[in-house]
Amino acid sequence: MHSTTDQEALDAALTLIHSRQYISPKWLGDPGPDAEQIEKILSAAGAAPDHRRLTPWRLIIIPPERRHLLAEAFAEALVERDAEATEVQKHEARAKAARGPFLVLVVARLDPELGPIHPQERIISAGCAIQNMLLVAHALGFGAGLSSGRALYSQQMRLLFGLGAHEQPLCFLSVGTVTRRKAARPRPVMADYTSTL
Repeated sequence: MHSTTDQEALDAALTLIHSRQYISPKWLGDPGPDAEQIEKILSAAGAAPDHRRLTPWRLIIIPPERRHLLAEAFAEALVERDAEATEVQKHEARAKAARGPFLVLVVARLDPELGPIHPQERIISAGCAIQNMLLVAHALGFGAGLSSGRALYSQQMRLLFGLGAHEQPLCFLSVGTVTRRKAARPRPVMADYTSTL
């Protein structure tokens, strides 16, 4: 039998999970999380399931004073895809680097040297780490969102972040104060994604 305390903890967890929603990085402003809050968000990643304790992912923080480097990588990635990109388009690409006061890149570590654990398991672990960070950011009162896009997989990004041959960038995670939000979209119900063998 569950105690009242157990039920309250369960209710709080379910409320947190179901009330979290994606917030576009362009709608995340100051203030962002402080040092103590950032530690709580990033430490939550370490609680993700991790077969054989490989830590098959890593997090790269992009502080405000280094965002200009990311901005140039966005612009260069655009030119790599479209040599005729206009200055306006390059400016818009650079602007993406300034969105959200706290920004981190999530990278999957797929190197065979880590051990025999299948790459899919490693990516699942990274996904769980991401969800933990999103939930803690939400619990702290912040908005958070993930972003990727073609630029993420460019050679410029690999060079900027020093990614190894077996490392795969998964997404950027942005955290900040919500300045605007859309109405919550309906989520799938259990019957939509569940079947019985």
